[in-house]
Amino acid sequence: MTLLGQDAPSQLERGLLSSLRSLLVLGKLMTEGADEQQILELAVTAAPSLARCSLVSVELAGGRRRVPGLDAQLALVGATGGLVELPKMGWAWAYPLSSIAGHLGHLVIGAATEPSPEEQFLLRSLAQQAGGALANQRLHAQEQATAAELSALNERLRGTVGALQHSMNIHTRLTAVAVSGEGSEGIARAVHELTGLQVSIEDRYGNLQAWAGPNRPDPYPKDSPARREQLICRAKRAARPIRDGARILALAHPQGDTLGAIVLVDPTASASEQALMALEHGATILAMELARVRSLAESELRLRRDLVDELLNGTDEESGLARATALGYDLQRPHRVVVIEGRGRTRDNDTFFQAVRRAARDEPAGTLLAARGAEVVLLADREPDWESLRRSVMRELGGGRARMGVGECCERVNEFPRSYRQAKLALRLPATAEWDDRSIRFDDLGVYRLLVGIEDLSEVERFVQHWLGDLMAYDEQRGTELVRTLSHYLARGGNYELTAKSLIVHRNTLKYRLQRIRQIGGLDLGDPDTCFNLELATRAWGTLGVLRSS
Repeated sequence: MTLLGQDAPSQLERGLLSSLRSLLVLGKLMTEGADEQQILELAVTAAPSLARCSLVSVELAGGRRRVPGLDAQLALVGATGGLVELPKMGWAWAYPLSSIAGHLGHLVIGAATEPSPEEQFLLRSLAQQAGGALANQRLHAQEQATAAELSALNERLRGTVGALQHSMNIHTRLTAVAVSGEGSEGIARAVHELTGLQVSIEDRYGNLQAWAGPNRPDPYPKDSPARREQLICRAKRAARPIRDGARILALAHPQGDTLGAIVLVDPTASASEQALMALEHGATILAMELARVRSLAESELRLRRDLVDELLNGTDEESGLARATALGYDLQRPHRVVVIEGRGRTRDNDTFFQAVRRAARDEPAGTLLAARGAEVVLLADREPDWESLRRSVMRELGGGRARMGVGECCERVNEFPRSYRQAKLALRLPATAEWDDRSIRFDDLGVYRLLVGIEDLSEVERFVQHWLGDLMAYDEQRGTELVRTLSHYLARGGNYELTAKSLIVHRNTLKYRLQRIRQIGGLDLGDPDTCFNLELATRAWGTLGVLRSS
């Protein structure tokens, strides 16, 4: 009896020590390299080996319950744990999963009968080890996530620093170009060096201003005015470089006013982000350069316009020559005053002025010009093909219409007002005579020129009244066009077909009008002398109308 009483505690102690050793090994497994799911599985599978229990569940705080109906009971026992009720279980206990990080949940044990104190001690120890392992694993996972995030942030930071350094290199290179005054050619060359791609700089209308790189196209391709406007509108809406076929285009538009564009030629679509960054920086520097050039050009244009206005309004020779010399312009060459009137697809006076300016530069015809309302006045110091100049203006407009009057040559400063009046008359007479748009030299006006040269027009008016008075009075009273009909008829040598076509009337209508002209005016249109005087009178009638409007 004594030996049996002494052996029993030793066996219990040995079993308890063995279980404690298992707990130590289990704690090591949980702590070293196990994730949260493995820790939970180890706790669930180890509990039955430590105590007599038939239900083991790990209920994590804030997680989904594995055993239904425990929410209220676990909330009641809280972080200290305690007795709970489970269906078909004689005994159940919720052991807290505690750690220095706080309460993580419960290890819920269910059994048919209450386990021994030693078994409950082992289960409580298991819960403590599981709680510590869970806290350690979560801390380790958090540290790993933080380390990964820091690594990603460092990588992004390295990329940002690299991009910033590249941006600074681009900015430094292009700023140096702007400061050194290399102009558009220097900007194109710098962007080409930074990107390795062909670079072109265009004005607002698509004309090539600068090129950098091999294989410069000749001639340089140019879009139609309509397509160019569509491209500019699309680039404005995008507010960044846009792709146009094999090209990437960025606008240079300080304060929203498009002055030009810089283009990367990229047929293989291989342009990198750094290349696009260089293109955008280049567009910014180009905008500054074009704004500076435009400001200088506008100042010079203003001074030239003032000189033109002074010459047209009449000035003494000394003052005119002095102002021209200050501009570096030779005013002592022969000049003609040219007045151009017209419009393109829009009625924008500045667009028309720029079209005349470019045409006068390209022909060439002259560089002194000024806008006067809807007209542009050019002081031409050369003798171009005037009709070619007019057509060049229309090409620059992209269509539309233009007509031109050219005054006589003036050798001295005080002759400019006379040439200006002649140019305006030459511009107006074709409209009175209903000629098509054309360029008219005052020198070529024939009888019109003689009529304009008469200082006292009263005799001309009496002559017109003598031959056309009755017809003019009839037209005024009845709203007819007998004088106009007679003018067309005589100007076309009495040809019925040509006259009817020019008036856009039927041949019978023309015959009726001519009959009325004979009756009302008492005129014999078959008499050569009468026809001569009538033709002279109709031309004088048109000339007087122009002179009065002037």
